[in-house]
Amino acid sequence: MGRNNLAGAWGEAKAAEYLRKKGYKLVAAGYRCRFGEIDLIVADRHFLVFVEVKLRKTADFAAAREFVDRRKQDRLRITASIYLSENPTTLQPRFDVIELYAPAGVQTAHPEITHIEEAFQ
Repeated sequence: MGRNNLAGAWGEAKAAEYLRKKGYKLVAAGYRCRFGEIDLIVADRHFLVFVEVKLRKTADFAAAREFVDRRKQDRLRITASIYLSENPTTLQPRFDVIELYAPAGVQTAHPEITHIEEAFQ
């Protein structure tokens, strides 16, 4: 596993822990199909949430959420549709973005986490 994969897995684990503490249940991590990947899928009483996790050292260049552009959103929508066709639910689907800022990379003890609910539709 390369350094970026390791950092990505670390960021997704931190995001999953954060969401669990907010009352979400982890449904799936790293869901893949031929159209794309969804980092985390979590649920609460009302929503099935498809979460894109963005890990950066700083926001100096751009906010992490800005890396979830229109093309990425389209891929996430298609991938979520396929997931839903395979896993029907009565929960309302939602797309969230979690930004993690970790200045020391995976050595960062307490990364700054921003949870953007309904980041796009």
